[in-house]
Amino acid sequence: MLTVRPYVSADAGAWDAVVEHSRNGNLLHRRGYMDYHADRFVDCSLMVERDNEAVAVFPANIKDSLVMSHGGLTYAGLVSTHALRAESTLAVFESLGNHYRSLGVERVIYKAVPHVFHAHPAEEDLYALHRLGARLTRRDMSSVIALQEPFHFTDGRRRAVNKASKAGIALQAGTNPADFHALLSQVLQKHGVVPVHSLPELRLLQTRFPQHIVLHEARRDDILLAGVLVYDFGTTVHTQYLAASDEGQHLGALSLLLAELITNTYANRLYFSFGISTEREGQALNAGLITQKEYFGARAIVHDFYEWTL
Repeated sequence: MLTVRPYVSADAGAWDAVVEHSRNGNLLHRRGYMDYHADRFVDCSLMVERDNEAVAVFPANIKDSLVMSHGGLTYAGLVSTHALRAESTLAVFESLGNHYRSLGVERVIYKAVPHVFHAHPAEEDLYALHRLGARLTRRDMSSVIALQEPFHFTDGRRRAVNKASKAGIALQAGTNPADFHALLSQVLQKHGVVPVHSLPELRLLQTRFPQHIVLHEARRDDILLAGVLVYDFGTTVHTQYLAASDEGQHLGALSLLLAELITNTYANRLYFSFGISTEREGQALNAGLITQKEYFGARAIVHDFYEWTL
């Protein structure tokens, strides 16, 4: 029999075991990642168990009468193992709804995990939401390269890479994120925003997940020209942050670095994700940004948000 109960800190090991063996969970759903900003959210995550064994987890936070899965994560729906099948998923959603209703929750905002981040098919949750009358309220557009299928850099992008390869630029793994974070902050400041992660937070997460959060740099004469912070999810790698200095842009340093990551470093993976290019909750497309990603051969997937009224 399936049961749903609130997550408590003592469940961290069992939670992470579910994520590790899940069909659709990754680094973002590990408690060591989620809890770095635990002070910003009131956690109301749930454990799903069968015969006292965890078979799924539901990352979530609560604010007033609203539950979100999860406010501090890009996406995080029901993270399930192979033990959870279609009919049992429907039962889990009924239990989720009953539990949150008992807390006075009126709505759940469900941030579905896009399929390119699945290790195995896991869209029973979308069918369950349909059955429960949830409605699609937001759709962000993201860009992904299918690395094992034919894709092509544009002629202009190839020229930029060739130009940069002759400029004496050294590509290397970054060991200290301080220079990159400073460069990233300078770039984002031009757009009136700051990095989601502070430098101490970034250091903390890299310390916790050194094999999964990897910095790649392009330098000349030891000066940082461009950097890419990669989240390595296994079958898919994701560029969490990209930045280039004015000189780096002139030399094509970021193009050279990305080309190396796409065609060599991560060439054996299934997908290379650049992230979203939409703004204002999906209502505006940053055409210049998405075009830059398409120049590398990336094409669109969507990040879907559902509103489930209880």
